[in-house]
Amino acid sequence: MEHRIAFADVFDREAPEHDEVLHAAAAVAAHDRVLDIGCGTGVSTRRAARAATSGRVLGVDVSAPLVQHARRLAAEEGLTHAEFVVADAQAHPFPAAGFDVLISRFGVMFFADPPAAFANLARALRPGGQLAVLVWQRQADNEWSGAVDAALGIHGDPATQPWSLADPDVVRATLADFADVELVEVHAPMFWGDDPETAFGFVTGLSVPQAVLSGLDAGGRASVEQRLRDLMADHLTAAGVLFDSRAWVVTARRP
Repeated sequence: MEHRIAFADVFDREAPEHDEVLHAAAAVAAHDRVLDIGCGTGVSTRRAARAATSGRVLGVDVSAPLVQHARRLAAEEGLTHAEFVVADAQAHPFPAAGFDVLISRFGVMFFADPPAAFANLARALRPGGQLAVLVWQRQADNEWSGAVDAALGIHGDPATQPWSLADPDVVRATLADFADVELVEVHAPMFWGDDPETAFGFVTGLSVPQAVLSGLDAGGRASVEQRLRDLMADHLTAAGVLFDSRAWVVTARRP
């Protein structure tokens, strides 16, 4: 999680168009009580808090270092009504009907038991409460993943957790405790840094590249690192290092 904190600015800026669609769908009002699942360093929590000026916002993440960092950033902004807790949202005993809006920015794909997790989250929402979450579409539709895997010389498993809610039918089945489930596509670039060296540092600190690189000898590591540097340079634009991506914003409500 040190990497996530060191590159917090990149993580916070990586999906601006996705974020706009997510927060438009959530439509947080001034008095709302908001629950943010997998909050990380709290970028979505803080944005919700700026909208829920007379409400309250709770960010939840399993990582204590990320939660600590999120608390510090919220305090620096004076968002005293934004709180954070280290917890597994799949089983955490949230207050029944304690929230008006539930959001998540690429956090809900990682549940060990998705139906149980979403049932728990449904109980946390008041009747009529709104859910709005960002999830990835198929790995094959996300250049940022496929291009890095190719540079690493691996073939990623499309059945792993980042892609667990890529299929709309799976989403609807998983959200069995919700009504009016809808999926809106977000086809927009991912931002990985203002320059190739920042993007290289960001990418090589991620779990899969880190695991691959740590298993190579010096020559193999140098070769793969050069391919990754070349890849980042090839994707440099006037707006920074960008990769194509496709995601869903999933909305639903508690009956």
